[in-house]
Amino acid sequence: MTKAVILAICLSLSGVAHAADVPQAVYDQLNKVMPGYDPATVSKSPIEGMYEFIAQGTVLYISGDGRYVISGDVIEIDTKTNLTKQKQGKITLAAIEQIGEENMVIFGDDKSARTLTIFTDVDCPYCSMMHKEVPRLNEAGIRIRYLLYPRAGVQSPTYAKSVSVWCADDRNEAIGIAKSGGKVESRSCENPVAQHVKLGEMVGVTGTPTLILDDGRVLPGYVPADKLIPIINKKI
Repeated sequence: MTKAVILAICLSLSGVAHAADVPQAVYDQLNKVMPGYDPATVSKSPIEGMYEFIAQGTVLYISGDGRYVISGDVIEIDTKTNLTKQKQGKITLAAIEQIGEENMVIFGDDKSARTLTIFTDVDCPYCSMMHKEVPRLNEAGIRIRYLLYPRAGVQSPTYAKSVSVWCADDRNEAIGIAKSGGKVESRSCENPVAQHVKLGEMVGVTGTPTLILDDGRVLPGYVPADKLIPIINKKI
């Protein structure tokens, strides 16, 4: 994913403010501490006197005098809504959509009511456990989209195995074989695995599986289907 694409995502979600709405001190300080940021991503935050901006795909806040940058969650007490996670979820979903479904391994009907995107490592035991839940999730009307995320990096054997899965004649079968500990024929071809890794790093994936719900909520780690289905179907 290019910096231009990331910037386009941020701009589309940032609620761009006019220059007159943001104190010059905010821009001056961001110019010092955030080289390369785009001023158009700065906007008023829900907190009086604080301003929101997006840096490297992350929602941050800065005081009106430019003295303080805050990394953390803003929660609206009356509705108990985490406004930061809500915005961050939109950024994450927009970034995932930029990948395109043609560059994902998908299980389920494209007419399914809900979609769950999973950053997965083919050598991760908990990812294997998660994969066993896929048929149950599909039956519940939840479509699964896999993004290949070898935690050990692009020079690792798991990365090579992930590429082999992608390049297999039947990717869905190959990912199942890999996750069950079977041998996948070594192959190479044009593939999006490095792009998946960069995306995961951008949206803050630190472990696998990482589950991204279609409303932007993020669930780190394995969740059994009987617990996951009501979480996905819960309205927020």
